[in-house]
Amino acid sequence: MTTTAHSQPRAAKSRIGRPAAASIAGASSPASKGRTAAPASAPAALSAIERVRLARNPSRPQTLDYVEHLLRDFFEIHGDRRFADDGAIVAGLGYFGRRAVAIVGHQRGRSTQERIRRNFGKPHPEGYRKAARMYDLAGRMGLPLVTFIDTQGAEPGLGAEERGQAEAIARSTETCLNLGVPNIAVIVGEGGSGGAIAIATANRVLMLEHAIYSVISPEGAASILWRDTSKAEDAATNMKITAEDLMRFGIIDEIIPEPVGGAHRDPPAAIAATGAAIERVLAEVKAQDRETVRRSRRDKFLNIGRSIA
Repeated sequence: MTTTAHSQPRAAKSRIGRPAAASIAGASSPASKGRTAAPASAPAALSAIERVRLARNPSRPQTLDYVEHLLRDFFEIHGDRRFADDGAIVAGLGYFGRRAVAIVGHQRGRSTQERIRRNFGKPHPEGYRKAARMYDLAGRMGLPLVTFIDTQGAEPGLGAEERGQAEAIARSTETCLNLGVPNIAVIVGEGGSGGAIAIATANRVLMLEHAIYSVISPEGAASILWRDTSKAEDAATNMKITAEDLMRFGIIDEIIPEPVGGAHRDPPAAIAATGAAIERVLAEVKAQDRETVRRSRRDKFLNIGRSIA
């Protein structure tokens, strides 16, 4: 096992500017839980497929951007202690304000070389086992867990299947459900299939305004239902994958407003709004005991779909 400590900002990892107010407390707070703050200027309503394109924009902030701007003294862990390290999953410890937290997130990469090294944000089994290592560590140390979701899905290749991809995803999901400390999931881009839910089984699920969350990509659904990927727009509309739809169904708990045009237009503002939402939710759940944390998380997921007419 190897570890890497980051106490200084990593300019090479990020191409976005630092927020004007570096402290999280100085960031503007979004609306109260279960609501969405109104954007500065209301743009025309976007279609589902337009949200998909925004969610996939390569200039949107990624996990390491959030880490760089919201955390200090980040200490990253590597490897799953079984096979290898997986660059598609970032995991580590750091300070969020004065609070020590555990972090897990998908990282797609930006340059061609980095995207290949990180497998375009599609984790292998060793990535999910690395995530489970961090869950266990957070539970033992009593640290809240924050996860950032941005993946098209888990790696579907032969090697991943041979190394137990389905088991790794299931184990990661189970470990999240049994975690005795509060965890917060933030869907910052594309939340695809089991590759997303494996690190998004949280007490609170937050979602950026133009992110998407679905059981399959619109193109994948169109190829299965109509054997025609050109019908991806119809699939995106009918799958109800936007933040507003998922809020209505009770799948997510809060929508974090994005800058007009999307998070890629003003990454520092998007990161600041996300940090403010995380800080507020952490304050709400920090006093809960371990049994209450587990029970509320299980009840949340068991209740999904029960109230849909």
